[in-house]
Amino acid sequence: MKYILSFVLTLVVSSNLLAQIGEPKGAYKTPKGFKQKSHNLFMSDRLKKSTAQRDSLYDLAIQYAKDTTERGIAHRKLTNEFNDLTTRYNDLDRKHKGLQVDYAEMNIRYTDLLKSSLSKTEQLNMALKQKGEELAQREKRLVELEAYIRRQDSITNALNDIVKRALLSFNSDELTVEMKNGKVYVSLSDKLLFKSGSADVEEKGKDAIKKVAEILNKNPDIDVLIEGHTDNKPIKTDKFADNWDLSTARASNIVRLLSDENKVNAKRLTAAGRGEYMPKVSNDSPEGRAKNRRTEIILSPKLDELYKMIDKN
Repeated sequence: MKYILSFVLTLVVSSNLLAQIGEPKGAYKTPKGFKQKSHNLFMSDRLKKSTAQRDSLYDLAIQYAKDTTERGIAHRKLTNEFNDLTTRYNDLDRKHKGLQVDYAEMNIRYTDLLKSSLSKTEQLNMALKQKGEELAQREKRLVELEAYIRRQDSITNALNDIVKRALLSFNSDELTVEMKNGKVYVSLSDKLLFKSGSADVEEKGKDAIKKVAEILNKNPDIDVLIEGHTDNKPIKTDKFADNWDLSTARASNIVRLLSDENKVNAKRLTAAGRGEYMPKVSNDSPEGRAKNRRTEIILSPKLDELYKMIDKN
């Protein structure tokens, strides 16, 4: 019997904003009573401040891209560890089946020897007892693993239903909720979240993020990965060097909304920019490109108990 173990461990914490970097403060208003010369001086100072704020934001975008690369390295490391654990589980299953074959063979030998030699029967009886105890222990561990996997599947199914009910007010072209690989995927279109070429979250998108945050705050044993995705149309602006840069900034802003405004523990959150490199469908049509421009919130029940159970084997 095979069991598909699903796992995404994300352990990387989003970087805090540097306190020295100022946020844009909005439009300046010219004080009343300014004469032309004073007005020109005021406007020059305003230009210097705006330029400094723009440069600070560009430096911050570069830092986000660096952080995403580091998280990607950590994610690949954890994926390799998960694959190693899966291999160990498969080895245990093969050993278990081998022990069952050994047990059957020794039982046959036991019956034959019982007819010919009492001393040999006693020796074999001890060996059978030892093998039986070993087999019983391994069967017990396999039963525990199966029960835990079923419980994890039940948790994921329940979580999928809760998220769907919470987001019923949104249209299917704005967001979708589906369960795959033991995780719940909430896919939000850029139509819901962002204006074209922007990483600032729109008000309706903030409402969707708030509903997801309410679920996360009630279910603390769920890790969250936020992935930004774009289509394959290239972008280059003063803020974003390319699609990867844009997708990273969008994912980071969603993380910031969850942690800063909706109080989700930042230790549970990871942001990643995928750019155009993981499309859902072909980019050959406007409809396909629209589906690929999305942000995915991936909810993963923690698997700490499963790791402990596998390590025992």
